[in-house]
Amino acid sequence: QVQLQESGPGLVKPSQTLSLTCTVSGDSATINNYYWSWSRQPPGKGLEWVGAMSFSGSLYYSLTLKSRTSITRNTSKNQFTLQLTSVTPENTAIYFCAEHDISSSGSTLDYWGQGTQVTVSS
Repeated sequence: QVQLQESGPGLVKPSQTLSLTCTVSGDSATINNYYWSWSRQPPGKGLEWVGAMSFSGSLYYSLTLKSRTSITRNTSKNQFTLQLTSVTPENTAIYFCAEHDISSSGSTLDYWGQGTQVTVSS
């Protein structure tokens, strides 16, 4: 079982950088093909995909956020981070991290963190 936990400040001021960390724990040792991702859910709206990093380090970003988004990882700590620059109140949302495991047969298994509220306000 894989567990994920988001952490970071709950309040960010406009124009500043939002920075979140996802800590991954548990046993996914048998999986050698996976993606780590970030998604968010603004108030009253659906889930929006933000970006992802593959196990090999390839990066994929939402086209609407690509210019302001960066995903990095620290493999020694089994953590990955999200940075979103120049935030506005529209970036207020619950942010979720996830791991998507892909088996050799092509089936997928998703694990999600509980989410963390980030509010952009002065």
